[in-house]
Amino acid sequence: MQDDIKNTKNVAPDTNAKTAGQILRDARTTGRRKREITTIAKQLCIREEFLQALEDGDYAALPETVYILGFARNYAMELGLNPDEVVEKIKEELGVDSAVVIPDENEDIAEVPETVKKDKIKTNFTKIKECRVCKFIKQNWKWFVGGLGAVIVIILALLIFLPSDGNHTQAEAVITQSDVVEPAYKIAIHERFGTENRNESEIIFQVIKESWVKVEDVRGKVVFSKVLMPGDVYYAPNGNKNKVTLGNAGGVDVWVRGELIPKLGADHTRKNGVLLDADELLNSAKDQKK
Repeated sequence: MQDDIKNTKNVAPDTNAKTAGQILRDARTTGRRKREITTIAKQLCIREEFLQALEDGDYAALPETVYILGFARNYAMELGLNPDEVVEKIKEELGVDSAVVIPDENEDIAEVPETVKKDKIKTNFTKIKECRVCKFIKQNWKWFVGGLGAVIVIILALLIFLPSDGNHTQAEAVITQSDVVEPAYKIAIHERFGTENRNESEIIFQVIKESWVKVEDVRGKVVFSKVLMPGDVYYAPNGNKNKVTLGNAGGVDVWVRGELIPKLGADHTRKNGVLLDADELLNSAKDQKK
C-alpha cells in the first residue's frame, strides 16, 4: 500500500490534458519566478486584456487567428515555454489548419487592426449613461439649430463679400497655401499616418497589401509601428538617420521625392533596417535600372 502511494507521488502531471491557457498561467504563476501579467504585458507591448484572454482560453475576445497565434508565441517565449508546442495546442483548440502562418518571431505584433479597436469603442459607448449636457441639448435643441443656421449664414456672407486679390479671394489663397502636392498613388488613400511630417516628407510609403511598418531613429527608439491596411499612407520623418522595417516589403510602394522606386523586397518578405536617406534610395534605384 505504501509503495502505491510513493509511486503516485512520483507520477508527472499530464500536461497534454491541460489547455494552452492553463499551461501559460501555470508557467507564469508557479515556480521561483512568479510574475504579474501587467509586467509582462508592458514588456511585450501587448495589451494586458489580450494576455488574460489567452490564459482564460477566451479566444473570442482576441483579434484574428494570426494575432492570437502571434501573441501566444511571444507570451510562451517570454515564459520560457516551447512556443511551437503552445501554438500547435491553440490551433487544435481553435480547430484551424496547422499550416496557418504566423508573423516572424522578431516581428512587433503589439498593434491590433483598426476594425478591432472600433468594435471595442462602439461597445464601450453603449455603456455610457446619458449625461446632463446631453439632456440640456435635447431640451433646447431649437436654440442650437437656430444658432447653427446663423453661423452658416455668416460664413456664406463672408465668402461672398470678402475683397478679391487678383482672380482669387482671400479664402481661396489660404486654401492654396495649405495644399500639399502628393505622388500619383496607385490606389485611393484609405487613411493617413505621420501627418505631422506631411509638408516636408521626402519619403512616403503607401501600403498596397497589408503590411507591418516600423520606423526607428538612430538610437533604436521606435518612432512609428503599426500594421497598415491597403491604401494607408505613411509620411516618414526626414533626417536623424531613421531606419524602416517592412513586414511585407513587396506590398509597400515607396515614393522618394515624388518618384516611385523599385520595391524594397519581394511579397511576404520582411525587410529590416533600411536607411531612410532620400539620396541613397534614389541612387540605389538608378543602379537597379541599369
